[in-house]
Parts: sequence; structure tokens; C-alpha cells
Amino acid sequence: MVEITPLTPVFGARITGLDIACGVDATTMAAVREALDRFSVLVFPDQHIDDAAQIAFSEGFGPLERTRAGAPGAGSAVILLSNIGPAGEIAPPTDKQVLNNKANRLWHHDSSFKPVPARASLLSAREIPAAGGDTEFASMRAAFAALDPAEQAVLRGRVAIHDFDWSRSRVDAALVSEAERSQHPPVRQALVLEENPHGAALYLGAHARSIEGMGEAESRLLIDRLMALATQPAFTYAHRWRPRDLVMWDNRAVLHRATPFATTTERRHMVRTCVAGAAPTLVAAA
Repeated sequence: MVEITPLTPVFGARITGLDIACGVDATTMAAVREALDRFSVLVFPDQHIDDAAQIAFSEGFGPLERTRAGAPGAGSAVILLSNIGPAGEIAPPTDKQVLNNKANRLWHHDSSFKPVPARASLLSAREIPAAGGDTEFASMRAAFAALDPAEQAVLRGRVAIHDFDWSRSRVDAALVSEAERSQHPPVRQALVLEENPHGAALYLGAHARSIEGMGEAESRLLIDRLMALATQPAFTYAHRWRPRDLVMWDNRAVLHRATPFATTTERRHMVRTCVAGAAPTLVAAA
């Protein structure tokens, strides 16, 4: 029998009583979907799954994104978040894969730089370091609810520009290739998403460069203030990974980021799948 246990007073839940590798029936899938809408982050402990089982479970929530060009697993339904090289060695700090992992330490929504960003992500722990390498989450619904109603009204209908090249350049100027830059031009995203039945959410993160109708300095002040509100301890949950954990989150309700670990001496190998969004955020916010 599936049991749902809240992780914090604000969001997050642990789901026990199911074995994803053996398949999940329709009734249980419906309960998990409702839990995702309600809790935003779901932790499934001790799931002994391979890539195929993770893909099959993920597809129960909708079509999957294909991994972008230039990332490990490009063109497939999985992305490898790893510091392990093709021969099993720990990759050097200058390796592009390691630099991309460093970019993941910034608070972000997966795929917010795409015209139709991801609905949800699922990440499984195949190898984890002895310390660090946690994943932190921040509730953007809680952040929006904490704003004064007058400011909520001002923010509704606003548009943010999400820019993959700009965000990656903050990590390393050479991290984005010309092909990636051409594939992912800046996109317009709603600043407030109204699609979740449990409440509206801010939509920002590391890719959010500016706000339409505002100057650069004014944009950064607003974005930075809202990000500080959203990522305060009361609105966050830090997941300390254990081997074979599977964590799923609603990309349109939470931000997330990885925490540092000893990348030159410790191994970390994670596998992620992303459930594609059904519509652009501006349509969803209308």
C-alpha cells in the first residue's frame, strides 16, 4: 500500500510502498500525480531501477524531453549528471561535463530556456559521494503566497526573458558552443504560473535574465529580491541522497540546485529524465 509522508510543513513528501521496477498500476499513478501537484517534490527511496525502468515510469506522466545537443545522453530520454568519464575515471575540472555540473549549482528550473519548458524531472542516484552533492529545492508557490496581494497583482502578467547563453556564461564564457547558442535563443516566459490547482508560483531561476518593460538594473533588483524570498530556509528542502533514491519534482512549482562535493576525488553519477511541458508558460498563465 502506498504511503505519503510530508517532508516539511510547506512542501515535499516521501512515497513508500511501491516498487517502480515492477511497474505501477493506473490507480497508484493517479495518486502519485495528485501528490506531485500538491507536494511539488516526491522522494521514492530504495528504488532499484535501470534507465529503462526510469524511462517507463517517467512516461506515465507524459511524453519525455530529449536531451539537448552538447549534453551527455544527447538525443535520448536521459541525461547523465556525472563527473565520471567514459573509461570510468573521474573527469578533470576542465571537462565540459564537470563545468555543466557546476552550472547546476545555481538555482534553476530545468529547461526554462526552452519555448515549452519541462513539466517535471526525475533524478535517480546511481553513485553518490560520501559528503555533499545534495539537491536543494525551493517552493515558488510558497514564495508567491508570501507576497503582498498588491505585489502579486503587479507581477501577474509580467514576462521574464530566459537566456541559456547568458546563464551559462556566468559559469564559464566558453561553456556554450555556437551550435547551442543558435539552438537556444532567449525565450519569453510568464513570471507567474497559474496552472497548478494548489496555487500560483513564481517562475524565475538562473536562466531568468531580465523582465520585459524594465531596465536591466531594475530587472536584476526585482529578480534578485524574489529569488532571495523564494530560497529562504523556511521555503526550502535539502535532499541528502542515499543510493537508489529516486526524486521527482514539479519544475513549474520549485527551483532546485546541486550542492558542491569533492569533484576531483569523489564519484557522483545521477540519471535524469524530464517530462515535457504541454504548453508554453504564457499560454498556461493566460
